[in-house]
Amino acid sequence: MTAPPAPHAPGAVAARPRRRLLPKILVAVAGLLVLTIGAGVVYGLALDRRVLQNLTRGPNLLPSANPTATASSRPVNETGTLNYVLLGSDSRNTADQGDGRSDTIMVVHLTEKRDKAYIISFPRDMYVTIPGHGKAKINSAFELGGAPLTVETLEALTRTRMDHVVLVDFEGFVELTEDLGGVTVTNKSSFTSHGYTYPKGKITIKGKEALWFVRERHALPGGDLDRAENQRKVIKAIVSKGLSPKVVSDPVKFTSFIGGLAKHLTVDDTLGDSEIRTTALSLRLTGKDIELMQAPLSGFASVNGQSVDVVDTARMSELASALRDDKVGNYLKKYPQG
Repeated sequence: MTAPPAPHAPGAVAARPRRRLLPKILVAVAGLLVLTIGAGVVYGLALDRRVLQNLTRGPNLLPSANPTATASSRPVNETGTLNYVLLGSDSRNTADQGDGRSDTIMVVHLTEKRDKAYIISFPRDMYVTIPGHGKAKINSAFELGGAPLTVETLEALTRTRMDHVVLVDFEGFVELTEDLGGVTVTNKSSFTSHGYTYPKGKITIKGKEALWFVRERHALPGGDLDRAENQRKVIKAIVSKGLSPKVVSDPVKFTSFIGGLAKHLTVDDTLGDSEIRTTALSLRLTGKDIELMQAPLSGFASVNGQSVDVVDTARMSELASALRDDKVGNYLKKYPQG
């Protein structure tokens, strides 16, 4: 791995390797698929209760609740797909919207057949148009207008309707590694952080050790991009272990895992219990059916003294069409790195 490139002259663009960034909560979708599948009625009802009772619902998370937005201004979903906006946060208090920037912005795209889930990460420094505010880094949308403005920004960028919002308490989410007895990841670069040492190669981490593994960026050769890779590894490890036959076949352990997961999620208040159940029952996914992607970038630039990620406009247009037409699989075949 190489060190992050230095800022360039204003407007300059430098190519860099494209890397797939982490979806911090792809479990939010994957975990729901097993509410009733293969678990029996009693087991399914227990899971249903744990998920629905532990979820928090937040008002004013969608643009429809934003006075500056109108329903007619939002794209229409005509394909039967579902798009969830996932926003990483260190707080479940939705009143905190506008007090900071979201370090994690993703879209989970469920196909109409519910047999594929595509997790698309939007790097926080992507330089985009924020409705009503001009050009800025995409993560500033959360600071300027909370989740609603972030959704509006994504809809403008992708020309695709976003159906629901999920806020994630990431610190609590990573602590699920404790419940799983640790998760194993392959660490590409040795480093230390906050008293923990992470040697190169396969390592097993949990709790605070896992948290600092996904938070550290200054000690990594690739900085924020390497941090995103580490985050992706931990989430994939949590998903793999949480949905493994050993855990799923243990009602106590699996119910605890799913219930613990739900505790760290806040969803928009239009996402009702019946829709969650219906979506969960319609899913035909395994861990292999979840694809990780990054929104397309063409390189770095320096704008007003800030280093930004430049959108690859041609590929973004292709991705937008793929999202609207439910053909993201074709896009991913053309661009295997996402």
